[in-house]
Amino acid sequence: MLPTLPHLLPTSFEPLRRMGLETLQVNLGYRCNQRCIHCHVAAGPHRNEQMDSHILALVLETLAQGKFHTLDVTGGAPELNPGFRDLVRGARALGIEVIDRCNLSILSEPGQEDLAEFLAAERVTVVASLPCYLEENVDRQRGAGAFVRSIAGLRRLNALGYGDPATGLRLDLVYNPQDAQLPPPQAGLEDDYRRVLSERHGVHFNHLRALANLPIQRFGSRLLSAGRFQEYLDLLRQAHRDENRSRVMCRTLVSVDWRGYLYDCDFNQMLDLPLNLKGVERPHLRDLIGRELGGNPIRVAEHCYGCTAGQGSSCGGALAEEPPQQ
Repeated sequence: MLPTLPHLLPTSFEPLRRMGLETLQVNLGYRCNQRCIHCHVAAGPHRNEQMDSHILALVLETLAQGKFHTLDVTGGAPELNPGFRDLVRGARALGIEVIDRCNLSILSEPGQEDLAEFLAAERVTVVASLPCYLEENVDRQRGAGAFVRSIAGLRRLNALGYGDPATGLRLDLVYNPQDAQLPPPQAGLEDDYRRVLSERHGVHFNHLRALANLPIQRFGSRLLSAGRFQEYLDLLRQAHRDENRSRVMCRTLVSVDWRGYLYDCDFNQMLDLPLNLKGVERPHLRDLIGRELGGNPIRVAEHCYGCTAGQGSSCGGALAEEPPQQ
């Protein structure tokens, strides 16, 4: 895989500073039951990096300090970490909202047959990746059979009350483009998802989150191999909207890798750009306890334009309601 960081520095992206802490986003490991061509983590069945029990305990100790109100759990497929369920239980016992970044097909993996029921019992928010509502496009990006398994997973979640406003069990879907382009307007795309999934598959959900692909790891390497890396960076820069800078996720989020090291966001984690913490060369979770991060500088590079281009893009989806008028 071709390295992308040398193509992202130096940068013209203006400096950012951190606000208050809201979300602790924890990567439990890079192992996944899928190998998606757009994956910025380069996850797959061959990866064996995994957060151990000592770091998982430190995550709960950090949450117990009361600085964060949301635990955002990601991977790989985070559910494949043996400590996933104990982490979820521990965080919920602290009154922390838990978000599970779920690829849907994991719900039918051997050993995960009761996963959907567990998530519902703990009232976990499920943010499920479904990069298109058409089978051909999903299978092209995620592998043969991925769409059918995803629909089966959505139906199981729906049967448990997910996606029904009356239950409070939130189910959001995540879209990302198939190619080196920006997502279409999120609101219109959500309407299309809702209509097609309901009419063809009887599936419902709460909201759609439209995310841009960032030019790092597997996706960035593909762009470099195709000679399109600079073209995509130019697209992101040209679509930059300065007003999105105040809403980017890194201002209120701390990202934690499987070893416990800290980053400003999941993308910086994949580029190995550590979080800025005065007096600490490579900050770790244990360095976070008892410290405030408000006002700290955030490490930026050219990939940051991916979060401010057009509607803007973050773990919560589009930052602006509509794209700029042409």
